[in-house]
Order: sequence, then C-alpha cells, then structure tokens
Amino acid sequence: MNEIPAEKIFLITGSTDMRRSICSLSVLIQQTYKEDPFSKSMYLFCGRGNDKLKAIIWEGDGWLLLYKRLENKGRFNWPRSASEARQITRQQLRWLLEGLNIDQPKAIQKAASLQII
Repeated sequence: MNEIPAEKIFLITGSTDMRRSICSLSVLIQQTYKEDPFSKSMYLFCGRGNDKLKAIIWEGDGWLLLYKRLENKGRFNWPRSASEARQITRQQLRWLLEGLNIDQPKAIQKAASLQII
C-alpha cells in the first residue's frame, strides 16, 4: 500500500453502484463532494453488498482503476452512517482491506510533529 501514487485517500461512505464508470465516479466526486478528482488523491467506493471495492486515482496522464471483490462471503467493514468523503490514512486503508474497522480506538496515533525543547 505504500506504493499507491496518492497523497490523500478519501473513503466515500455509504453505498455506490459498482456499475458506475470512472467518468461517472469522477463526476460524483466533483459535484456531490466538491473534491477535485484530478488531484493526487485516491477515492474509494464500496457496493451495497460490502463485498466489492473500487478505487480511482488520477495519475496525470490517465486514470488508475483498482477493483477488489471478496470471495467466501467476505465483507468490507464499510462505514454506512452518512454519505461523505472522509479522508483516511494509509494505515486505515490497510485495516479496511484486512477486514477491520477503520476506527481503531486502541491504536496508537502517530503525533503530527514532535517538538524537542
């Protein structure tokens, strides 16, 4: 996951029709969430059944589409509370892909910056 060419990762909560194309998803990002789909960001979408995940990233010269479908009744622990574009960390993305909740209250949070006096 460290080699994903994205500076930010956004999780689009709620469910998304997995039949949507890259163009349709980029318009959704722009019009509904007021984000720039052509920024160096990854946008993650999940279907209603929680077993399919799509991610799109603009690479400057074209789109990168990632698609993952879980087998054996596997499900992503996808937040469904509200439709929003929620920024997540690379660690939270790892947790999500491992089937864990992205909100781990007992996880040690990295400090933004450490200042030595």
